Amino acid sequence: MVEARVAQLTGVYAVSALGRGADAQLAGVLAGVPAFGPVGRFDTAARRVTVAATLPEVGTLPDELAAAIDAACRAAGLDRAQRTGCALLLAVHGGPVSGPAPAVLAAQLAARCGLSGHTRVYTSACVSASTAVADAAARITRGDVERVVVAAGYLVESDQFALFDAGRALAVDGAVRPFSAGRRGLLLGDGVAAVVLESSTVRRRGVDPVATVAGWGRAGDAFHPCQPEPGGTGLARAVDAALRRAGLPPQSVGYVNANATGTAQSDAAEAAALRRALGGQGTRVPVSSTKSVHGHALEASGLLELVVTVLALRHGVLPVNAGWLAPDDSCPLNVVKDRPQKTEATHALTLNAAFGGANTALLVGVG
Repeated sequence: MVEARVAQLTGVYAVSALGRGADAQLAGVLAGVPAFGPVGRFDTAARRVTVAATLPEVGTLPDELAAAIDAACRAAGLDRAQRTGCALLLAVHGGPVSGPAPAVLAAQLAARCGLSGHTRVYTSACVSASTAVADAAARITRGDVERVVVAAGYLVESDQFALFDAGRALAVDGAVRPFSAGRRGLLLGDGVAAVVLESSTVRRRGVDPVATVAGWGRAGDAFHPCQPEPGGTGLARAVDAALRRAGLPPQSVGYVNANATGTAQSDAAEAAALRRALGGQGTRVPVSSTKSVHGHALEASGLLELVVTVLALRHGVLPVNAGWLAPDDSCPLNVVKDRPQKTEATHALTLNAAFGGANTALLVGVG
């Protein structure tokens, strides 16, 4: 009998304003203390909002990405020889930025880190990294490859900061309050992460997987260039696809790390999507958004939040939804408030959404 191939996470690493390394991310989201503060790396004097979640003494994006890839490979027990032939899927911003173009950056990182397989770049805004993970998992389960490295990075910089500020998307009160009454918007944050995905045959080399990517789903609603479809239909389809691919019912979901950015329309649409996709479980399952502490890392959000989600699940403690003020009737969810919540759940969803109606859902499992 042929063993079914499963995509497993064998090495994870992340950097954000919460600190360096996977353990720092978990400790930060469980502490629930937002990392937002005055931006010091560029001038914000002309901006409405002047805060973000930035890490002091950060390197260039290429250097931070290379360090993250190396760290994730080491965590997976991969030496330089074992990286030969490994693909690199890279999620970064696709617009004008200082430094090499995305495709050039991917090739440089692959060479620098000893990954001699093919490279592919994802520039699909805030679902870039989660789309890359879904593609990696699909290739592994089909048997196309044995191993893929996914990396993603965004460091808060002046151009995107100015765009979000001019669009009045940033929270003028300096806090991200997902699903809460009185929420005023999002805040940006640094995020660089890398993960190693391998087929279930990885156990043959004695590696204990961090988690399994049990299911994934992607769907678009094309409702509006910036606004989400109010009923959450696209995101609901993505969640449904992830559950069907995993062969699991809604009741198996024990936690949701929501996309929730703290904006009025998107949080309400996501709440509707959870109720639509999960039925009664949609109002019972514990939900929080870790963007409330580490900020929105744009193209890197999906990977940073994946790392946080699997670590929380492994440790049996769910992150708090920081910034909470009071319930909002448009978001009737079981939000994790006040303090982290213990859990024995084995599966969790991490969700992401982007401008243009793009939606992703990753279903991860432990144990």
